[in-house]
Amino acid sequence: MAALLLVLACVLTPLGELSTWAKYQIGDTENYVAAMAPLAKDPDVQEAVADAVAGEIGKHIDAGPLQGTLTAFVHEAVESFTDTEAYRTAWNAAIRAAHEAVQQALKSGDDGSVVIDLAPITQEVKDQLVADGVPFARRIPVQHTEVEVMKSKDLVQLRKGLHMLQVAGIWLPVAAVLCAVAGIALAVRRRKAVIATALGMALASALLGLGLWISRRLTLSDLPPDVSKGAAGAVFDALTSSLRTAVWVIAAVGLVVALAVYLSRRVPGLRRRA
Repeated sequence: MAALLLVLACVLTPLGELSTWAKYQIGDTENYVAAMAPLAKDPDVQEAVADAVAGEIGKHIDAGPLQGTLTAFVHEAVESFTDTEAYRTAWNAAIRAAHEAVQQALKSGDDGSVVIDLAPITQEVKDQLVADGVPFARRIPVQHTEVEVMKSKDLVQLRKGLHMLQVAGIWLPVAAVLCAVAGIALAVRRRKAVIATALGMALASALLGLGLWISRRLTLSDLPPDVSKGAAGAVFDALTSSLRTAVWVIAAVGLVVALAVYLSRRVPGLRRRA
């Protein structure tokens, strides 16, 4: 029974990290916005936003021989706007709306795609271009500046797994701790049980970290050619930052605990203090 509980504790460790991250990082709007807000200053993300806005506007305006010039003006104007405080405010509003739309789609079972509305950014750029006297600037369709951030097929794949993790929330890590405590209490050789449990949890957490690294590489390698890998990598890193921190903290704590318990038996002074 002790061995079974200790193995279960090790298995629940990475699952608990994932469930806590899914509930309090991905599922919480304020934490999500706080994680994504710094991306407003990321050069790759700024370039991707400029490409998206300029490309979307170009779809709705036929400027004839001036099409290339208009697109260049729009792109340059967006790049200039991304260095302002107004852009960061618009960025936070856009990602907040996109997060709420994704959460609603995950909860309601809606199979429609989720888009991020760049209208506030486009409106600011349009006003700037109009003020500069750029031809066709008044015809920029602000209401149509939307970028798809999640396809319906992606929602179907994510819905069940993410919803289960968010429902589990903090209970999975609590269960892992309880299993570890109960297993150690039932073990015949508790010192060895503590060392084995600490090493097992550290290894399980490190494997989750390896899984995140592999997932990042696969995600970036599977992107379409027209999607910025730099921007996508920055978004992936921002979303998983707290999870990666938890992974390596738990792995380090597990190794330290195992080493301390091991040395407490080998070194008399450490054993007496223990």
